[in-house]
Amino acid sequence: MNFKALTARFALMVACGLMTATPAMAQFWQCAPYARQISGIDIRGNANTWWSQAAGHYARGHAPKVGAVLAFSATSRMRMGHVAMVSEVVSDREVLLTHANWSRRGGVERDVRAIDVSPNGDWSMVKVWYGPQGDLGTSAYPTKGFIYSDHAPANDAADDAVDQGSKAPMILASLDTGTTVSF
Repeated sequence: MNFKALTARFALMVACGLMTATPAMAQFWQCAPYARQISGIDIRGNANTWWSQAAGHYARGHAPKVGAVLAFSATSRMRMGHVAMVSEVVSDREVLLTHANWSRRGGVERDVRAIDVSPNGDWSMVKVWYGPQGDLGTSAYPTKGFIYSDHAPANDAADDAVDQGSKAPMILASLDTGTTVSF
């Protein structure tokens, strides 16, 4: 078999593998399961119930901390509320959030800007970066506050969850040794 034929067969095999693996491994994220996975805050249910469920189980407050989950109130446009993990505190009125299902249905966004626009500086009203605009959105959203986790955020778990949801792994196997290499 010549080199061109071998290369063509290999390329066809890889393409077929990617076409069949990607849809099966694709992940559609809702904000609550994603926030639970990356923050370690083990609360179940819709985002609008997290604040009340956290009472007595997790510390809550109005100061941002890395790893805390910001609980958004339900609104007419966001009936189930929203939750997002603080990935970085930039200042007392600005944080970076990592969350799912905000700018793109089911999509994950990492380290997006959110600012406190509340009159008292208590994080009760925020504006959040919105992908289609490439800047802060025009709407301000009411929040209930921050739910603090017992530990630092699981950045590796978040990366793994996103990586598994956004691309299929490609594995090559050696015929002689059985050694595998993942990309």
